[in-house]
Amino acid sequence: MAGTGEERDGVPLTNLDQELFEGSGATKRDLVDYLDAVSERFVPVLRDRPLSVVRLLRGQDQFMQKNLPKYTPDWVPRAEMWADSSHRKVTYALCNDRKTLLWFGNQRAIEYHPGLMLAGDHHPTHLIMDLDPPEGGGFASAVAAAKLVRQVLADIGMAGAVKTSGSKGVHVFVPLDGKAPADEVAAATRAVAARAERLDPGLATTAFIREDRHGKVFLDATRSGGATVVAAYSPRVRPEVRVSFPVDWADLDDVTPADFTIRTAPGLLGDRDPWAEAMPAPQPLDPGLVEEGHTIPVARVQAMHEGKRRARAKREAQS
Repeated sequence: MAGTGEERDGVPLTNLDQELFEGSGATKRDLVDYLDAVSERFVPVLRDRPLSVVRLLRGQDQFMQKNLPKYTPDWVPRAEMWADSSHRKVTYALCNDRKTLLWFGNQRAIEYHPGLMLAGDHHPTHLIMDLDPPEGGGFASAVAAAKLVRQVLADIGMAGAVKTSGSKGVHVFVPLDGKAPADEVAAATRAVAARAERLDPGLATTAFIREDRHGKVFLDATRSGGATVVAAYSPRVRPEVRVSFPVDWADLDDVTPADFTIRTAPGLLGDRDPWAEAMPAPQPLDPGLVEEGHTIPVARVQAMHEGKRRARAKREAQS
């Protein structure tokens, strides 16, 4: 079967029997089938958010697509926004329906990275911690770090939901009431990371420069403002096409990232939407977090200055 000439929801589907990527163990049909199967759960986490996708075309390296290509059908919802990273206006897709999701699948869009704010708004909907285990470190260390974050939140009366990243780590999402501006959420995220590090400095670190982490889990507090985070239920460009999957806090110790792939996830979900079920009600941002966070330097800026300082010291030592 050539895999051409099919359509779903009015979307023409082509080359469905091509391999997604080497080591994927999956075809483009498997990707489209997965997206279709989870669309009722997946679209709500993407809806009205400027969407960046990771595409992988045959014979090419993967790439992140933010700006919609000129050949995008008129019916794909979109929003034009200023992108600080590229210093230009970008026309982002808004994946608000099954039809748009299927179109992206046919474009070989494998990963889905929505913005942290709804299109046209400047208030992040979640505080997000990204727990990244060290090179060669196991998933269990990221789980242990996520529990530190949970403790920090519990100590101030806040709560979050947790999911695998689909790669090596764990994401904690803390739903907010939408009243705090991006700079306050960014500050609060830095404070959560700093407090988690203080709970167990032998396990976790906020060191942005990789060589300073010394085999510890990185508490990445940079997922704020104009950043993106891979969505719950999104496939990843990883072996077996793993999926970023919601996990109950009580079950974290009993899973591995490899448990969740585009082949296994639909059966594990059944008719449930565990991400929606696990997400606490939106909550106000703790003022103490914001206050503490404003005293903590922005990691990327601090790392840039430190990198320049080290390079200068190295040159001086050599001369």
